[in-house]
Order: sequence, then structure tokens, then C-alpha cells
Amino acid sequence: MRILIIGSGGREHAIAWALHQSPSRPVLFIAPGNGGTLHLGTNVALDAADHAAVLGFVANERIDLVVVGPEQPLVDGLSDALRAKDIPVVGPSAAAARLEGSKAFSKDFMQRHGIPTAAYRTFRAGQLSQALDFVRQEGAPIVVKASGLAAGKGAIVCETLVSAEEAVTDLLEDGLLGEAGSTVVIESFMQGEEASLFVLTDGSDYVLLPSAQDHKRIGEGDTGPNTGGMGAYAPAPVMTKERLEEAIKRVVEPTLTGMRNEGNPYQGILYVGLMITTEGPKVVEYNCRLGDPETQVVLPLLATDAVEVFGAIASGRLADLDVSLHPGACACVVMASAGYPGSYVKGKAIRGVEVADRLEGVQVFHAGTAVDAEGTLRSTGGRVLAVSARGHDLRAALDRAYAGVKAIDFDGAVHRRDIGHRGLDR
Repeated sequence: MRILIIGSGGREHAIAWALHQSPSRPVLFIAPGNGGTLHLGTNVALDAADHAAVLGFVANERIDLVVVGPEQPLVDGLSDALRAKDIPVVGPSAAAARLEGSKAFSKDFMQRHGIPTAAYRTFRAGQLSQALDFVRQEGAPIVVKASGLAAGKGAIVCETLVSAEEAVTDLLEDGLLGEAGSTVVIESFMQGEEASLFVLTDGSDYVLLPSAQDHKRIGEGDTGPNTGGMGAYAPAPVMTKERLEEAIKRVVEPTLTGMRNEGNPYQGILYVGLMITTEGPKVVEYNCRLGDPETQVVLPLLATDAVEVFGAIASGRLADLDVSLHPGACACVVMASAGYPGSYVKGKAIRGVEVADRLEGVQVFHAGTAVDAEGTLRSTGGRVLAVSARGHDLRAALDRAYAGVKAIDFDGAVHRRDIGHRGLDR
């Protein structure tokens, strides 16, 4: 099988790695890929926003399956363009991807279908005064979200009334995030512990990957600014059997049923971000793809051939597949560039990845890397590597992951030393 993977991050490296494990030995193309995916297939300089170019490449290379990693191409309708040419694809339609692409749509959808989430109001450009009145009425803490895609910068947790007023003004009046912030969702602050569910669905049937929990803050003890994610682990102990059953009954199944009933069946991977509150699981957000770095801990726990799983999603055959998981746990620790999530220097030489990869249970996933003309692996982003490891339990997985981190070095490398602390506490 010939498979094209769209994307360049750690998520796409993990997808390519999982597919590469298949006994069927698929031929992989990764567009554009990174320094890690070079060893699994062919990196391709292909612009996912250019649908004609993607379709041309698929035709010329006789691609059998396309897996779309990031959210932007999905929101932009790449899956629709591929399906219109009868090309199997893992990724929802643009209409279904609105669950992530429009916070306003997703909140209204949840309200229509009785799916538990935070109370909210939506405001658009020209409604600044009404939005400010609502914030003052509700008080702080409160959450201000840009409705559109904002590269992880669109959700602002405001601890004070002043910061909430500034966030609303920045988005609606000053255009801080452009079109993405021209509509805002202002919602109640939810207390609890977060967890993530990953739903594989072919539009009719579904299966769940292990629950996961990531660490968004740059600093230990969950301090400092938010990032794209500094580490993750799976399964998440907070998702007990009872909570998982409740989330399936109150969130997962109503979401999939609601999308089908509204004429937009969801086919692909649905990421459900949950807050475990005293009232039960509530939806923080939907994403229309796998998470990063959660992919780097859930896919290593997938025991079933990933080629068969992704193929079944794309072809509507999930009901015919028995999806099984490895026992134990998986954890990953992100190694980032000094200064991230602010400004940072690129081009740092990276040493020791091969040593880490040889350690028992360890797999290093590349995020912001590239190989230069001399063959040296160098940093190209804020999040550089995710060092993942499986173990018989969370402690063992973390010990192996941190051993992998210790083997790797690049100038200014930073990482958190408390990944998995909530899981260990349980």
C-alpha cells in the first residue's frame, strides 16, 4: 500500500512510525515531514493548501490512502477534494471539521444535542460593548476563546476581570488574531482535571484509543504560559471505568449521532477534550484530528496493525476490525528550545537521538527537526523532540522516557521533570 501523510510535526512522525510497523510494509510519503520521518519514507515538498497539487501527487504516485494530520487542511476541505476523486482519506469533511474550526458552531452543536459543556455566549465583531457587559456580569475567572483556528493561541483563561476585558478587546476591536478572533465565545470557567479521548470512526461505527492527559504549561507544577504541550501519558487514571462509560454515553455517542442526524457524518479521528468536574465529564473542546503530543503516547499502545485501522476508517469497515491495545502505559517528555513558547533560536545541532532510540521501550518522535546538507540533525522549531516510552505501568514508562531524554543533547534544550505527576498521584 502507498500512503501519503499530510503534516510535519511529532504527530505525523508518530503516525508514520505506527504505519511503518505494519507487516504489509507500506510505502510512505510525508508532506512535508521532518528529520525523523526521513527514515520511514520519503519527505515531499507539497503544500496541503494547494488541493490541485495534492491531487496531482496522489494520481502520479498511485496513492492508496491519505492520512491528514493537522486541522487546517481539514477545515479547508482537503478531505472533500480527495473523496470527490474517490481517494480513501482519514479525516473529516469540512462540514464535520467545523467542530474544531468554529468554536461558535461546536458550542451551539453541543447545546442542540444536550452534550455537557460550560455555559457560554457568542459575540461577533461590532458587539464589543455587549461582550464587555457580559464579562462584567459574569466576573472572573472566565474563558475567552477565538471561534476560529488560532494555532493554539485562541483560548485565554482570564483570572481577573481586567485581563478578560483586555482579551475581548484585543480580539473583537484590535483584531489580534484576525478573522479567527472576529467571533468570540465567552464561557464559564470549569473546575476539574482535564483528559482527552480519541475516537476513531468511519461515520457509522467507532472505537476508542486509550484516554490521555497532556501538560500544556511550560513550567513544572503546571506553571507559566501555555504551550502546544510539554508531555503526555496514557491511559489517564482520572478516566476511571465509570467516567469513561459516562463520557461515552453523554458525549461521544451523542456527538457522532448528532453529526449524522444533521447530515454531516463524522469520518476520521475525533479528539474530545474533557474536564472532569464534580458534575461529571464536560466538553472543553473538540479537535478534528489527533493531538500532539498525545499521539506520541496513544499510537504506541495500539496493538492492531495501523494500516488496517486507518484503512478501515477510510473505507467504512471499522465494524469488521477487532482493535486491540497493548497492556501497560506510555509516556512522553517534550524537549523544547530555550525561550519557547516565546522567541527561540533555531539550527541547534542535536546529538544522542540514536542512543535514545536503542533504549528498551523508547521511541523518539521528531517535531521541529531537519537534516542539513552535511547530514547533521538540527532544531527547527520550539518543540523539537518528544521522547516516548512504554512500560508495564506509568512509573516504568516515565523512567524509560526520562532515560531517553538524558541521552539526548542540544544547546539550550529544556524539558519538564514532572510529566505524569497527576497520574502518579492516583
